[in-house]
Order: sequence, then C-alpha cells, then structure tokens
Amino acid sequence: MAESILAGHASNKVHDSDIMKRTAHLPTGTTQRPGICPTDDEAIVPHKDEMRPRKVNKQSPEYVLKSGLAGGIAGCAAKTIVGPLDRVKILFQTSNPNFAKYSGKWSGLPIAMKDIWAADGVRGLFKGHSATLLRIFPYAGIKFLAYEQIRAHFIKNRSQETPGRRFISGSLAGMISVFFTYPLELIRVRLAFETRRDARSTLRSICRKIYNERPSPTVHHPSNAVSAAATTAVESVAQTHGLTNFFRGFTPTLIGMLPYAGASFLAHDTMSDVMRHPMLAPYTTIPNTGRDETTTTTHKPAQLRYWAELSTGGFAGFFSQTVSYPLEVIRRRMQVGGVVGDGHRLGMAEVARRIWMERGWRGYFVGLTIGYVKVIPLAATSFYVYERGKFYLGI
Repeated sequence: MAESILAGHASNKVHDSDIMKRTAHLPTGTTQRPGICPTDDEAIVPHKDEMRPRKVNKQSPEYVLKSGLAGGIAGCAAKTIVGPLDRVKILFQTSNPNFAKYSGKWSGLPIAMKDIWAADGVRGLFKGHSATLLRIFPYAGIKFLAYEQIRAHFIKNRSQETPGRRFISGSLAGMISVFFTYPLELIRVRLAFETRRDARSTLRSICRKIYNERPSPTVHHPSNAVSAAATTAVESVAQTHGLTNFFRGFTPTLIGMLPYAGASFLAHDTMSDVMRHPMLAPYTTIPNTGRDETTTTTHKPAQLRYWAELSTGGFAGFFSQTVSYPLEVIRRRMQVGGVVGDGHRLGMAEVARRIWMERGWRGYFVGLTIGYVKVIPLAATSFYVYERGKFYLGI
C-alpha cells in the first residue's frame, strides 16, 4: 500500500513538472488554452455570462446608439470595398461625355477603370470617396437605426413577422435616412462626375459651384395678361438656385427608396429565415448564439456563419437593385442637370421621357451590370458587418 501511494505522488510530481515546463513562458496568473483561429465562426460563441436571459428594450438610448453605430460602420466598410465600381457606375449613368463610349459593353467596366487609373491613379478610382464616407456613415446609421425602431413598432413578436410589415419597415427606414442625408449624396455624385484633369475639385469648390448654379430662363407664352402676371410672380417668389440646388433629384430618390430599401430588408430577412430553417440550421448557423422568446427574454435569432450571412446580403442587393434601378438612373440624370446640357432643370417626367427618346427602355438599365457587380458585394458586406457589429456590441 505504501509503495502504491509513493508511486502516485511521484506520478503527480512528474505531471506537475510537465505542466510547469509548458507554461513557463506564460505571464503569471494565466492558463494555457487551445488557440482559436480568428476567422473561425466558432470564435464568436459567447460565454455563459454573456447569454444571461434578458428582455431587450429597443427604445433604450443604449440600443439606439449601438444600432446606429453598427449601421454606420457597416455602411463605411461596404462603400470602401466598392468605391471604384461606384465611380465608374456614376460616370456611365450620367452619360459623362468622356465615358459614354464605354457604356453598354461588357468590356466597358475594365477599360474605364484602366483609363481612370492611367490618368489619376488610385485617387481617381476613389474620387469623391471622402464625401461618400461623410454621407454614408449617418445615412447607413440612420437607416439601420430607423429600421430597428420601425420594425419594433410594426412587428412586436414573431407571429407578426410578415413580408408586408418587413417591406413597409424597410421602405420607411430608407425614406427617413434619405431625408436627412440627401445633400451629401448630391455632393458625392458631383465629385464622382468630375473628370477634369487641369484642376482637382474639392469639397468646398463643388459646394460653391452647386450653390451658384442657375437654371436657364424659361420662355412662356401666356394667352392673356393675367396668366403672364401670375407666371412672373410665381417665378420671382420661387427660389431656383441656392440651397434648393442641393435637392436636385430628391423626388425620384425618395420614390426610388420605397422599393429599394423595402425590397432589400425584405429579401435579407426572408433569406435569413431560409438559412435558419431546421434542416439547414446545423450547417448555416453558429451554435449557442440565439435564444427563444419567453416572458423574460426577447427572441434573438442565431448568428449565421460568414458565408451564409454574405449570401443573404448578396441576394438582398441583387433583388433590390433590379426592382429600383430605373428610378436610380433618372435620379442620377437629375443630379447632374447643372453640369450637362444647357443647364435647364428637368423634372422627373421630362428626364424619363428624354431617356426613352435617347435609348428606349434599355436606357433605364444603363450600367445595370456594373450595378450588380457593385451592389451585391456592397449589400453583402453591409449586412454582414451590421449583424456582427450588433452581436459584438451586445444588442
């Protein structure tokens, strides 16, 4: 018996000696644990303390600020990835004289990017990107924040999860974000539209130029003196320059945001449900990252694996871009109305008519291929970063 006890003590000493040798290089008080690859989805599985049951209050200041922050970061990350494609797409959509010859061709995109690179280098491909980030952070932040708040109002529990409610929530969120950030969008487009090589436009110079643009005088032929006096009075009171110039194309943007934002959120949430179907969940979701709805907890869907989340976001971008693209082309043409042509400010119907006369129905889909190439990775990145951002921020 004594010999067995002594043998056990000797074995323990050897084991302890091995542990001390393996952990000698570690700081005092630390314990060696198996390493986890930082790209592995399992790395985001929370500890038990982080999964304590709780009821989430989406109207709380903490939730509002964190959802807005996650949305802003997601928007900036997505726009940075597709910055060069965005520049070329704007040049195509607005029929820039130097790049109109490339539009409508499969090889137009790489050739246009090559020309920009040869002329201005990397800065040319990201021209207007500073204005893009200045606009996209509040835009994306407000959009995702508004969607969460509106969704919480229309969809109070899982039984109210319907396509109609999702579409309305997304549409209203998109309209709210556009209302607050549209002038920054116009400045971004004008910066991207500029192709002069003799002088580099700045944010201040573009703002000054937009502010000072005046439409060409309109010639009227009233049938009587009363009509002439009324027309003159209206034109003298209505402001046709100054701050109103920063809202060119606002109407089609607002109208276009209804199908675009609505379809985007609807497609993403619907595809997310498909990915979380019980038959697919073992392969598409990360274990222990969701919870069911009870009297003390709010429903929280399990996090999708990176490839599944990117897939749902990419599908959302494809679907929303298809249904809203004609209005986007009309909006771009209105935004650069003071730069091309005779400077005459065109209405939405007149721009649509001119596009039809120039190219027919195909004119409403100029640059759509680039739109897909741009929007699919943009939406995929945006939704992925947003969902991961919310998770890491604890909301």
